[in-house]
Amino acid sequence: MAIEWTPNLAVGVSSIDQQHKTLFEKADQLFEAGRNNRSKEFISEMLNFLDDYTKQHFHSEEGYMQSIGYPALNEHKKMHADFIASLASLKKDYQESGGNILVVLNANQMVVDWLLRHISIEDKKIGKYAANRK
Repeated sequence: MAIEWTPNLAVGVSSIDQQHKTLFEKADQLFEAGRNNRSKEFISEMLNFLDDYTKQHFHSEEGYMQSIGYPALNEHKKMHADFIASLASLKKDYQESGGNILVVLNANQMVVDWLLRHISIEDKKIGKYAANRK
């Protein structure tokens, strides 16, 4: 599945774009770990990293939106909260399944699908709004 961040996903805010690149790299590493039957501990570590980094990224992105007076901040925050809840549920499923690789593959698919959709639609709106303010 190897998915990569591409320039057409750029929001136009360098700090946000850099964080998105990191999220794509880690999501891809998680997928590769599942595909290559890496240890449960490594996969669990990757899920934890994605969970922590996603929360940091969302906090940073929300701070930026607040600083520019982004009008859809509350709706965007809700999308972030929903994603965090979904990722927490997947982490729980992985732990309860005893490290089922199918759970990892499903988790990766969910992360990648969400990243692609969210960035290409919602986050691009942030960049457009910021550009129009100048």
